[in-house]
Amino acid sequence: MSQRAVEQVLGRLVTDEGFLEAFLADPRGTAARAGLDLSPKELHALTRIPRAALASLCASVDDRICRLYVPGRPGAETEEGHR
Repeated sequence: MSQRAVEQVLGRLVTDEGFLEAFLADPRGTAARAGLDLSPKELHALTRIPRAALASLCASVDDRICRLYVPGRPGAETEEGHR
């Protein structure tokens, strides 16, 4: 288990809309593609966070610390900048 990986996932879930969408669709695959080694227990705990809670937190995070995300634009979720 890696507390650091959990913290990285949580940080990306609230600052990277592209990562959030990908994680909600495929948590295990998204974490693996991001190089984040999560135990089954950690992955289960992260997937149990209510989507409404994540959406609310995302909406309250200042855009200056979020990654740029343009739906449908390849690679947009990896650019730094505003949402």
